Amino acid sequence: MTSPIRRVAWFSTGTVDIHPQHAYRSRQPLYWWMLTSRKWQSPRPINVYVIEHTEGIVLFDTGQDRKSVTDPDYFPGGATGVLYRRLAKFDIAQDETVPAGLARLGYRPREVAKAVVSHLHQDHIGGVRDIPQAELLVSSTEWSSLHRPLAGPRGMLRKHIEMPGRTWTPVEPTPLEDPTLAAFAAGHDVFGDGSLMLLPTPGHTAGSMSMLVRRGDGPPLLLVGDLTYDGHAFEEGQTGGVGSRRRLLRTRDRVLALRESHPGLAILAAHDPAAAGLLEAATPPKVARPRHAPGPEAA
Repeated sequence: MTSPIRRVAWFSTGTVDIHPQHAYRSRQPLYWWMLTSRKWQSPRPINVYVIEHTEGIVLFDTGQDRKSVTDPDYFPGGATGVLYRRLAKFDIAQDETVPAGLARLGYRPREVAKAVVSHLHQDHIGGVRDIPQAELLVSSTEWSSLHRPLAGPRGMLRKHIEMPGRTWTPVEPTPLEDPTLAAFAAGHDVFGDGSLMLLPTPGHTAGSMSMLVRRGDGPPLLLVGDLTYDGHAFEEGQTGGVGSRRRLLRTRDRVLALRESHPGLAILAAHDPAAAGLLEAATPPKVARPRHAPGPEAA
């Protein structure tokens, strides 16, 4: 059968500097290293993945909003604002936005049918304002977390998520009958054809989810958000410093079990500097060509 996946590509909405304890868990408590660490790692990408499906363009995550570095009122004030400033530093150029990234790939924002948001932290929802027509898929657990107390200190900026005119669809995983997905008890088939499968991968947040992309040519891809910041560290069992270590390790075991039934599975994270190279290595040359050149209505 012909695969409904025509192309998988990526672009970055700038870079982010994080502390070493953020990328690689230490024995220091979260808020201690966040407030006291003076070391920053080299800039990491803020990746957005683009899947051209026969039913429309799908984004996995939407990156960081450039307004976060140009609008002084983007982040909260007070103690919560201090946490955001201490957690990460962003650098986003004028052409590192969702419309610009899509244009470079030959797409227009209005062509985006759906966006899957791995979790609701600010560097994954930044492009939501640029695709008002798209259905926004998020796990039901993550959506519930957004509406619990202290969402802001937990990294969720409601005013940049629940914007007027946006269509958010909380996804509730259902039992999976596909034996190749046995590592996961439940999930969600985005288009009902098995090509894009949403899988719960809690740990970084309780409601984090990943997307398995199964193509007709090329190995399968697993887009994992912030499940890891470093694919090699992930293989070795090293987790990031934000979230539940126990859940992250349990999810890792499921992902590695999934790979056994999907040979060659490439694990692509949002901030792994190696992710672009992994995608390129997993992409046949004929898929890498742009679909069409961006025109005057690209934005």
